[in-house]
Amino acid sequence: MALEKKYCLNCNAVIQGRIDKKFCDDQCRNSYNNQQNAFSTNYIRRVNHSLKKNRNILESIIPEGEEMAKTTRERLLRDGFQFKYFTHLYETKKGNIYHYCYDYGFLALEGDWYLVVKGKEV
Repeated sequence: MALEKKYCLNCNAVIQGRIDKKFCDDQCRNSYNNQQNAFSTNYIRRVNHSLKKNRNILESIIPEGEEMAKTTRERLLRDGFQFKYFTHLYETKKGNIYHYCYDYGFLALEGDWYLVVKGKEV
């Protein structure tokens, strides 16, 4: 009975060894898996980068030693803030909804003004 040759999923080299082996070596296995995960990994990386950038922008608005400050939508946008990226929402008893980027949040006020707050550590 002749054994059927198996080929590496990454480089198509003939595989020797165990019958259930799919790759010729660790480098091919890693390369194959990195290619398979590239799209989702890049998307997650871009979103995380945007979240961190938003957090840093909010942090830079609050003066040292303070816990809140007001700013305009124009300033946030000029600094590169992306409103569609935030980590969570917080609704107060009065019904105000704060959008948070990790530990810094913002609340839309009248006009194009925003209140930026530093969240309390839990």
